[in-house]
Amino acid sequence: MEKMLINAEKRSLFGKKVGALRRQGSVPGIIYGHNAKPIAIQMNARELARFLTKVTSSSIVTVAIDGENHTALIRELQRNFIRNEVIHVDFQEVSLKEKIRTRITVSLTGVAPAVKNFGGIVLHEREWIEVEALPTDLPERITVDLSSLENIGDAIRVSGLNLGDAITIFADPEEVIVSISSASIAAEPEEEAEASESEPEVVEKGKKSEDEE
Repeated sequence: MEKMLINAEKRSLFGKKVGALRRQGSVPGIIYGHNAKPIAIQMNARELARFLTKVTSSSIVTVAIDGENHTALIRELQRNFIRNEVIHVDFQEVSLKEKIRTRITVSLTGVAPAVKNFGGIVLHEREWIEVEALPTDLPERITVDLSSLENIGDAIRVSGLNLGDAITIFADPEEVIVSISSASIAAEPEEEAEASESEPEVVEKGKKSEDEE
């Protein structure tokens, strides 16, 4: 497996002053956790952008801070959606010997026969699942195969996942992950959504950073 490494250095600018870092091509961040004092960091924006294309929320990454390596997970990304830029990254340092609780992205694969045969619509109702496991046992993503969905109304539930004994799932077993709906039923909510459209968010929902301007 390719080693996911991002180079960083400690930073001394905070609050509104981090705007100068961003103008110089750096992205502020923080790494915390595993009984360690939080470290404020900065990373090269271009290197970070390439790095983020290769990782998921469950990827074990290495953050090299002034030559010292820290094993971590990406816990939060703050984005400026207008500029399509990451403006802050939270890393959580972890121990490879201690279980952690995190969200795993659900990825769909295959073709549902109900779509081809009956014009059904695939409804991806659960985009992530919360789990607990050792960092080394965390999958990059949970892949759900659609090939078993043969008829309108068929669904795959949390109980249908087989992640192995090393992973504990925190979700209602009866909760639907993906289902097949008829085209007429799926079209109804779209009309309501059009009436309630609002301006796009600039920053992802989550806790505010001390570095927000």
